[in-house]
Amino acid sequence: MQIMPCWGQTGGVRSGYRLIFGTLYPAYYSYKAVKSKDIKEYVKWMMYWIIFALFTTAETFTDIFLCWFPFYYELKIAFVAWLLSPYTKGSSLLYRKFVHPTLSSKEKEIDDCLVQAKDRSYDALVHFGKRGLNVAATAAVMAASKGQGALSERLRSFSMQDLTTIRGDGAPAPSSPPPQGSGRASGKHGQPKMSRSASESAGSSGTA
Repeated sequence: MQIMPCWGQTGGVRSGYRLIFGTLYPAYYSYKAVKSKDIKEYVKWMMYWIIFALFTTAETFTDIFLCWFPFYYELKIAFVAWLLSPYTKGSSLLYRKFVHPTLSSKEKEIDDCLVQAKDRSYDALVHFGKRGLNVAATAAVMAASKGQGALSERLRSFSMQDLTTIRGDGAPAPSSPPPQGSGRASGKHGQPKMSRSASESAGSSGTA
């Protein structure tokens, strides 16, 4: 036997009915009340929306713990119909009997709590904003320093030897001058050769 979850197909259809008749229908008539500027209708629908907001908040918890209860969704639809009915005037009754007296007696405490929550949320927002800016600035500085270090290392790798090698690839290297003693040595060795040849030519002419 398969057990359907609380949020199954049946619950989804019933929630659709409640969405249409509990939200869209009152929203349309609230629009008509604002458009016609009818104070009586305006007050009536404002009381309904206050009760419906409390009901929606309460059903967030009741859907978790009471979804197994028989006819739970049918009871919720019947409750919404009771709130909307012009004969029962359920929303006006609940508002006048329970909600308005409770809120009137606790209004100052609620306002103080809201002000404190607003101040704390603002302080927390400013605090987290400053932390976010500090983290972003630190990351930017680290990235810039790493980039500068990589660039300096890249430039340092081009030494003078590398530049000479690059230059030698494009043009031939200049020839080195001959050593200073080579010319003298060749001259000294050349003179005996010339005198010897002259003597040989003179001897040959004398014999002839």
